[in-house]
Amino acid sequence: MKVTDVIRRPIVTEKTSVARDAGNTIVFEVAKGATKVDIKKAVESLFGSKVATVRTSITHGKTKRQGRFEGRRSDWKKAWVRLRAGEKVPDFLEGA
Repeated sequence: MKVTDVIRRPIVTEKTSVARDAGNTIVFEVAKGATKVDIKKAVESLFGSKVATVRTSITHGKTKRQGRFEGRRSDWKKAWVRLRAGEKVPDFLEGA
């Protein structure tokens, strides 16, 4: 798996903004088949920051309705990446 395929997008919510400011933690949506080692290598190579820990979770898709038809969104994987002490959060997440 290529490093550009591992990280899909950063997740920016109130909860992730507090985590970023308080504990140097960044949250990403990642490929469902990516392992913690893959995620660590991708973050270190793409952003140039050293990673301390990676926590992952599978977020289950919601059931949605359109009239009488019911469907389901896909499950996706979330990664909480904590950077080492002294490492800088990437610039594109600073103003978010």
